[in-house]
Amino acid sequence: MCRTRTKSRTSRTPNPSDFKAAFCRRTYCNPKQIGGILIAKLIVAEKPSVAMSYAKVLGATNRQDGYLEGNGYLVSWCVGHLVELAPPNVYDAKYVKWSIADLPILPQQWQYLVSASTKKQFGILQKLMHRPDVDSIVNSCDSGREGELIFRLVYQQAGCKKLFSRLWLSSMEENAIREGFAHLKPSTEYDALYNAALCRERADWMVGINASRLFSCLYGQPLAVGRVMTPVLAMTVVREAAIAAFVPEKFYTVALTLADGGTASSKRFAQKADAELLLSKCRKEERVTVQKMDRKEKSESPPPLYDLTALQRDANRLLGFTAQQTLDYAQSLYEKRLITYPRTDSRFLTEDMAASLPELVATAAGAFDFHEDVPVHAQQVIDSSKVTDHHALLPTASVAKTDLSALPAGERSILRLVVARLLCAVGEAHRYAETTMTTICAGEEFTAKVKAVLSDGWKGIERKMLGDLLGKKKEPAVLPDVPEQSECSITGAELKEGQTSAPKHFTEDLLLSAMQTAGSESMPEGVERQGIGTPATRAATIEKLVQKGFLERKGEKKTKILLPTDKGKALITVMPEEIQSPELTADWETKLLRIERGEMEPEEFMVEIKDMISSLVNTTEAMKGANVLMKNKIVGVCPNCGANVVEREKGWFCENRECRFALWKDNAYFKRLGKHLDGRMVDKLLRDGRVRLKDCRSAKGKTYNATVLLSCESDGRSKFSLEFENGGC
Repeated sequence: MCRTRTKSRTSRTPNPSDFKAAFCRRTYCNPKQIGGILIAKLIVAEKPSVAMSYAKVLGATNRQDGYLEGNGYLVSWCVGHLVELAPPNVYDAKYVKWSIADLPILPQQWQYLVSASTKKQFGILQKLMHRPDVDSIVNSCDSGREGELIFRLVYQQAGCKKLFSRLWLSSMEENAIREGFAHLKPSTEYDALYNAALCRERADWMVGINASRLFSCLYGQPLAVGRVMTPVLAMTVVREAAIAAFVPEKFYTVALTLADGGTASSKRFAQKADAELLLSKCRKEERVTVQKMDRKEKSESPPPLYDLTALQRDANRLLGFTAQQTLDYAQSLYEKRLITYPRTDSRFLTEDMAASLPELVATAAGAFDFHEDVPVHAQQVIDSSKVTDHHALLPTASVAKTDLSALPAGERSILRLVVARLLCAVGEAHRYAETTMTTICAGEEFTAKVKAVLSDGWKGIERKMLGDLLGKKKEPAVLPDVPEQSECSITGAELKEGQTSAPKHFTEDLLLSAMQTAGSESMPEGVERQGIGTPATRAATIEKLVQKGFLERKGEKKTKILLPTDKGKALITVMPEEIQSPELTADWETKLLRIERGEMEPEEFMVEIKDMISSLVNTTEAMKGANVLMKNKIVGVCPNCGANVVEREKGWFCENRECRFALWKDNAYFKRLGKHLDGRMVDKLLRDGRVRLKDCRSAKGKTYNATVLLSCESDGRSKFSLEFENGGC
C-alpha cells in the first residue's frame, strides 16, 4: 500500500537485514539475548496515545516514566516536534535586533534546539536510544513527511548511531499494527521523504524569517510573512477585490405557464423593453407549437472516496466544521482505530484491497443501521497508480465493535460522512432522463427542461445516510406529454427579472479547493495538482491566518465565510509578487514532491529558495504612501505619557518607544478573573480608567461582579486593581 521509494545516495543509515518479527494474535517473539544481556527494540511513536496502542499489541505493559517496557520492547513517544530549528540569534547575537542591514539570514550549517517545553521527554528518548540493551530502533511516528522529520531530528540530536527501521501504517487496528511490525521497512526507503521534509522546514524558516524582518523594518510594525500563508491570504484579497469591483448586469426573460404542466422560458434579454414587447405578444396567444421533444438518458457516476481535503470540504459545506476541526476529529477517530490514516492525498485503493471491500462495506453500513443491500463495484475505487504513501480514507472494521453513540458528536458526524462516502463510491450510477421541450410562441423560441430519475443509485444511499444535511429534496418538474408539431395551451405569461452573480466569498470549502489548484479554476479533475500546501498543512495555514488577524470568519449560517481584514488587505498590498504568488508557491510544492520521489536533488531546491530571498532583500523598497495604508489602529491615549496607544498582534502598545505602557492580549490578570482582554475592554480602560466586568470567577469557582481599575507603575507599566460590588465574593 505504499510505493517503494528511490534510495538516497547520501544515506547515513545502513540497510538493516534483521528487522522482521513474526506475530500472531497473542503470541510474541521472545526477547533476544546476547552475551547474557537481554536485547530490546526501541519503538518511537509520535504521540503517547499511539504509543499505548503499539505497546498493547507488542506486549510492553510495564509503565515507566515516559515509556513502556516489556516482551523485549521499549515503547516511547515524541510529543510532536521535540527538536526545532534554532532562532537567528543562536547563529549570531546581533540577530536579536531586527535590521535590514543584517539580511538575508541564510545559515550554512543548520542548528537545532530541543523545545523548552519537551526537554524532559527528549532526555528520556536520548537515554533509551543509548541504553546498552537497545540494539535497534523503529521509527513509528506518523506515516508521512512530518512524522519522518520528527523522528529523524530527535535521532540526530540525540547523537544516536544505531540501526533504525520504519513502521508504515494506514490503519491503527490491532491486526494492521501487528502486520506492520511484521514487515518493517528499511529506513533508507524513506531518505528522500526526509530530504523533502528538511527542505520544506528550512525553506519555510528562511522565507518566514527574512521576509517578516524585511517588511516589518520597512513599515515599522511587526508583519508576519510565510511561504504558504501569504499566497493563501492573497487569494482571499483578490477574491474580495473582484466582488467589490463586480457590477451586476440585469437580464429579463419571459416565462410561459403551460396548461398541462411545466414552464417554458425565452432567451435572456439585456433590455427590459425587448422582453416586455415579447410578453405583450405572448399574452395575445392561447397556444404554443411544440417544435421538438428531445429525451436523453444520462448518468452521474459515484463520487470518489475521500482524501483529507475532500473530507474537510464536505464537512465545512454540510456541517459548518472548520478544516482544523475536521482534521482534529479525523485524527482522533484514527487513533481510536475507527478510520484509516486521515492525512492522505489519494482517493483510490490498491488492487490487493478489492477482495476485502464487500465485507467492509457491509460492516460499515451495519454500524449506522443501514441494512439495505449495497452493490459493491470495487473497480470504481481501485487504481494502484494513484496511491502513493496512503490509500483513500476508509472506515475500519472496528466500527462494528464500537459504541458509536458514545463518540463526541463531531467525531460521529465525520465518521458518518466517511462511511456514507464508502457506500456511495462503490454503488451504482445515478441514472436519469433529461427531456428538453422546444416551443414557438409569437415567433420566439421557448424551452423547458426536466429531469426524471430512472434509478437513484448512489444518490439514494447518500440521502438515506445523510438525510437533512443535504437539504430538502426538490420536487421534480413536469412537462406535458405531447408529440412534436402539436399544440399546447398556455395559461399565463410573465416577465422575470434576474441579474448576473458576483464571485462567491470564500468559505473554507471553497478556499481549500483553491489551495488544491493554486487558484486555477480550469484545472481538470484527475490531473496531478500543483497545490498550495499539503492536505496535512492546509488547515493549520487557515487557522494561522485567523489567529494573526489577517482573516476573520463571518456570517450567521453554520458555514462561515472567510474575509481578509484591513490588516490582511494592507499586507498583501505591499507584498511583491514573488511572495504572494500562488503559482510560485505551488511550483515549490511540486519540487518538494519531486524531491520526495527522488527525482530532484535537495540542494537544487535550496539554492533556488536562497536566490529568491537574496533578490527580495536586495531589490525591495518601501511602497510610497504605504505608511498610511499600514498605519496601526489608534485605540486611545496612553495614561502614562499621553502618546497614542495602537493595536498590534500581541496587544495594545504606546507609540512612544521610551514608554513601557502595554496591555497584552494574553493578559494573566484578566485570565485569573476568567476573562479575556478584548478591544471593548481596552477602549473603556483607556477612556475611563476602568471597566465593569460581570461573572468574574474566583479561585474557588464562585462568580461575582467587579470593576477593574487601570493605573501605571512608576516605570510606566500597566497596573490593575479590583473594586468589588456588594462586598466582593
